Amino acid sequence: MQRGLVWLFVLILSSATSLAHADTFGSGVNSFEIEFVPIGHPGNPPDTTDRPVTDGAVSYIYRIGKYEISEQMIDKANAESATAGNPLTITHDGRGANFPSTSISWFEAARFVNWLNISTNNPPAYKFDDMGDFQLWDPNDPGYDPANLYRNKLARYFLPTLSEWHKAAYYDPVAEVYYDYPSGSDSVPDGISFPGDTVFDAVFDDGGNNLGPNEITNVGITSPFGTFGQGGNVREWLEIAFDRENTMPDKQRMMRGGAWGSIHTLLLAANDGIGWAPSFEGNFVGLRVVAIPEPCPLSLVVIGLFGLPRRIEQRDYRRAKRV
Repeated sequence: MQRGLVWLFVLILSSATSLAHADTFGSGVNSFEIEFVPIGHPGNPPDTTDRPVTDGAVSYIYRIGKYEISEQMIDKANAESATAGNPLTITHDGRGANFPSTSISWFEAARFVNWLNISTNNPPAYKFDDMGDFQLWDPNDPGYDPANLYRNKLARYFLPTLSEWHKAAYYDPVAEVYYDYPSGSDSVPDGISFPGDTVFDAVFDDGGNNLGPNEITNVGITSPFGTFGQGGNVREWLEIAFDRENTMPDKQRMMRGGAWGSIHTLLLAANDGIGWAPSFEGNFVGLRVVAIPEPCPLSLVVIGLFGLPRRIEQRDYRRAKRV
């Protein structure tokens, strides 16, 4: 009996670890990884604090990018797709390989996500016609979801829905509460307070007159789930239309999280900002990717246990830091 429990525990750990691994894309010199963190606690309640609507409730387990998509990831996807004869030709600002990709439109972000799917033998998440124009999925399409005409439910990689993004940023699965900021606190996080400031909770303008974003791995402390940079650094495209109804191709899209030049209020859970045309390219907006479904059925059972001590430790650290 004890031996069986030991083997079960080993299997659980192996399964849970597989959820947190990085997925590999491309090949050879064009190979790159996207590191994901698991978002468990399915069926969590929505965020009803200081919001006109309820966001954050997600009924399934998924993974979300630990970091924002970098310039190097886009460059390698561009190169790999060109080698395959169907180039993405996505352009971005040129700050450096490990900086977040910005000046990317929602349409370009969707095409990048489609490439992630197609290059790994999955259906595309988003529908583009032969002229490259974005379309809605219709009932004749495999993977059609009448509740979301933008997303093909048979794909694996996506831009985040509002609730997927919101939960990963603000929800604490240990305390079972939503925080105001993605730093795991209701207190205003410490931003960039002066030029050259290296001690901060999030990359936003706290008096430092920031000139640009930081590298994706240097953005402060994590959300309770372990994501970096969901508050500050760059805003991030979401899948959803700004009016929350994905019913027309050219509707304005939502972006969340604030940027390096934002004030702290743009990092708040209650701040949806304004809608932006999906063709808009701004040097302050990038993207993050989610992955569904999970690779192993057992993982769906045990994910709520994975990382629990670490999350308790993170929570206690944040509370001590605020005292």
